[in-house]
Amino acid sequence: MTTATSSGTQNATSAWNIDAAHSSVEFAVKHMMVSTVKGRFGAVEGSFEIDEAAPERSRIEASIDVASVDTGAEQRDAHLRSDDFFNVERYPRMTFRSTKIRRDGDDWKLAGDLTIRDVTRPVTLDVEFDGRGIDAYGNDRAGFTATAKINRRDFGVNWNGVIEAGGVVVSDAVKITLNIAAVRQAA
Repeated sequence: MTTATSSGTQNATSAWNIDAAHSSVEFAVKHMMVSTVKGRFGAVEGSFEIDEAAPERSRIEASIDVASVDTGAEQRDAHLRSDDFFNVERYPRMTFRSTKIRRDGDDWKLAGDLTIRDVTRPVTLDVEFDGRGIDAYGNDRAGFTATAKINRRDFGVNWNGVIEAGGVVVSDAVKITLNIAAVRQAA
């Protein structure tokens, strides 16, 4: 696919979709002030429009089915799905839309709007390009790793409990790690 720029020249852009079966969206949060609990969302989808001549003009959109949360403990997962945390019945998806992409040395900074529980806040992801190649089926694939740290309270995820000895049950800081495989779509 090509698009015309304001100067009238043509730039090659390509459309890519997230390969959910080979991607992961993970989070880590301190529990009881001493340990880290990790979880993941199993259902992610999204698309990229990559301008290979000028990557800073690329666009990315992604969506996560929040009910797909999995921490390895069903009771905790049910609590995360409840109104105390994500309220998946009212807010079934979280979304990300890019607003700016810029090179940062060998890596990239991907700024965008993250929406959780209908609250949208700007977030910047640190992105590493992991590589690109043709798979066994002739598909053009690319891989990326992105990380960020957010404050869950900024998105209305406020539940917490106080520990008798001091501190809280769940940290406000959440570390996010995305390992994304994308497949180029036919022109």
